[in-house]
Amino acid sequence: MATAPGSDTIQSGLKPAQFKMSPSDLWRFLLIGYPFTILIETPILLIGLSKRHSLKDRLFAGVWLTACTYPIVVLVMPLLLASFSRAIYLAVAETFAPLAECALFWLAYGKSEELGKRSMWQDFAVIVAANLASFIAGEIAAAYGWFGWLT
Repeated sequence: MATAPGSDTIQSGLKPAQFKMSPSDLWRFLLIGYPFTILIETPILLIGLSKRHSLKDRLFAGVWLTACTYPIVVLVMPLLLASFSRAIYLAVAETFAPLAECALFWLAYGKSEELGKRSMWQDFAVIVAANLASFIAGEIAAAYGWFGWLT
């Protein structure tokens, strides 16, 4: 992990290279970013997941999938990838999240008779789209300073 000499700040992939984030900053980001992400992703999952999933399951997926991956993306990966560029962090994090969420969703709701069928691919595509939407929304929010200290 890359730390500034004499401090507890970490070069984070969450912000451009000239900015440093302390572990407490990462936790604050999680507390703001997690509900923000759920607000973006859950409606997409509610509308887009295949009809074989109940409304309750689709709603649960909107909260649960992000709860499983977001702490890794926000708390762990910035520390593990602190010596790499923001582009590398984003490539790793934004590939990990949808892949992990698709795997978790399949483990929780997949059925052998659905393997390779349209409903499986629809679910996976919607999970990827939801992640892409929240990433874009987060980038826009950060660019406009809507998160305050994140800009």
